[in-house]
Amino acid sequence: MASETTGTSTKSSAATTALDSLERHAALFHALSDPRRLRILDLLRSGEQCVCDLQAALDCGQSLLSFHLKNLREAGLVAMRREGRWSHYRLAADAFEHAEQAVAAYRIPSTERRRLPVACCN
Repeated sequence: MASETTGTSTKSSAATTALDSLERHAALFHALSDPRRLRILDLLRSGEQCVCDLQAALDCGQSLLSFHLKNLREAGLVAMRREGRWSHYRLAADAFEHAEQAVAAYRIPSTERRRLPVACCN
């Protein structure tokens, strides 16, 4: 009986890990799905930016910018540091490595691709 419990536990653990991975992918794709968040990432390509500079460049309110930055942080795309009362943002070191891996997870290797039938339902 102990092996059954261990087997179930292993399956449950694997399912939880797979679900965690999917949720992380979903957060990443969600963060990348908004034009304003993509603009923020583009601005951060040149280096760390103070939130006040981002706000000026994007011409948006502090609340809206905070919302978008929170999404980017939760997706692991940006990192933040505080200096006094100001927050400074930069691209996270491994952000795009994760994005590349997430996209690659859905790529079908060319050796496994098969031509779809022209007429599938006769």
